[in-house]
Amino acid sequence: MELDKVIKIRRSVRQFENKEVKMEDILACLEAARLAPSACNGQPTHFVILNDKKIKEDFANAVFAGRFLPCRFFKNAPVLVAVCVKKNANLTVKAGQKIVGRPFYLTDQAIAAEHFVLKATDLGLGTCWVGWFSAKKAQEFLKTPRGVEVHTIIALGYPKEKLKQTEHSRKKLEEIYSFNSYK
Repeated sequence: MELDKVIKIRRSVRQFENKEVKMEDILACLEAARLAPSACNGQPTHFVILNDKKIKEDFANAVFAGRFLPCRFFKNAPVLVAVCVKKNANLTVKAGQKIVGRPFYLTDQAIAAEHFVLKATDLGLGTCWVGWFSAKKAQEFLKTPRGVEVHTIIALGYPKEKLKQTEHSRKKLEEIYSFNSYK
């Protein structure tokens, strides 16, 4: 599929067919994510694919509990992808983050995750970025090592409705940019 078309049809999908996602499609999404750029080539992102029905359900019950209950319907997605990130991928990244006062790893994981979801769209899969979950419970469940955090969960599967270009509520192009100074 042409990139412009992928970008135009990509949307958050919250209802999925009860159909297993092909392993080769998951691997293709991971390959796209692997190719994402990262600060100083630190490559801090790690994807945990939850496609075993029982493990995925147990994970969803843990991370979408309590105040995160509104997102419990995501346990019906055929696959949940925990996007993990190592806070200090290498010494150069660590030094750079300290100098500029910004955590590069947040941008790095977002770029990798976006590569993942765009490739999924290209393959006819639906995705939804999920930010409303217990990161603490996710990290406990996945037994992430020290210094590794779960920042995003991606719901993945075949959408109940075919992906098509629809009008999204977006600002006009001229409202999102300026040249040479902020206006």
